[in-house]
Amino acid sequence: MTASVVICVYTEDRWTDILAAVDSVRTQSHPALETLLVVDHNPTLRERLAKEYRETADVRVLANAGPRGLSAGRNTGIAASRGEIIAFLDDDAVAERDWLRHFADGYADPKVMAVGGRTEPIWASGRRPVWFPEEFDWVVGCTYKGLPPGRVEVRNVLGGNASFRRAAFDLAGGFATGIGRDGDRRPLGCEETELCIRLSRARPDAVLLIDDRAVIHHRVPAGREQFSYFRTRAYAEGLSKALVARSVGADKGLESERAYTSRVLPAGVARGVRDFVLARPGGAGRAGAIVAGVAAAAGGYVLGSFRARGGGATFRVAPNDRGEGDVGEAA
Repeated sequence: MTASVVICVYTEDRWTDILAAVDSVRTQSHPALETLLVVDHNPTLRERLAKEYRETADVRVLANAGPRGLSAGRNTGIAASRGEIIAFLDDDAVAERDWLRHFADGYADPKVMAVGGRTEPIWASGRRPVWFPEEFDWVVGCTYKGLPPGRVEVRNVLGGNASFRRAAFDLAGGFATGIGRDGDRRPLGCEETELCIRLSRARPDAVLLIDDRAVIHHRVPAGREQFSYFRTRAYAEGLSKALVARSVGADKGLESERAYTSRVLPAGVARGVRDFVLARPGGAGRAGAIVAGVAAAAGGYVLGSFRARGGGATFRVAPNDRGEGDVGEAA
């Protein structure tokens, strides 16, 4: 199956990372049909990238055709792409050589509508901070402890390392704008969760997979190794989850999170306490970070739910091929 890869970019500060991301796509064992660099309202960066890739036929540089933010950028890439599979790669990540091959293999079953992969952190300091629990690696956009290994069926894929069958967007529309990342503003998320739940509603027999052999390596800058970012990101996740729950219902919107908070996180706290008792580095810090992360996310969810009930900003779902879309209330 032919694959288009969409990389959304927004800042020249990541210039070297962007070039590395593109290079990793161009050396895939399953060659990409094209790489689409979607630039988020930064004409200087767009012109610089257009100059960099002016002599390459497989890389196209586009301007985000929608409002500022990651969701609209992805929708721009979807609309311009030509592949049967549309894959998404973060602009500060590099894919292993067989990344696209493992994605493509997953679509042998016609019911499979999305395939995600495993994202490993590259810590700016050279190693994981001793206090940082693996259960919260989603804070830095990486695969977290608690996800099952292998190729498994999931509720949703994780957006920075994911692919969708083109038909998925024909069925469900695109990513909702008004949620998700918007440059350096509050680090919201969950736009891929909302899309995947909407896709499963549009096609109840749809299968969504994560294949942990489809690996990318994601750079974690020094600022995101700090506890202040950890807390802020967890709080923003709570706000995002409140929006998703309001959009698609709490049953689906919080289905995976219930198992995560009732089983994975208590086990993580117990391991941290055990390591503390055994005088292993960081045990108390990891246990405390899990508790603090849960508290921050819960606080964000409560506030987001309250704001949503009172009426907030609107978010919009990009229409599908029939021109159908949705409008909802953002927290």
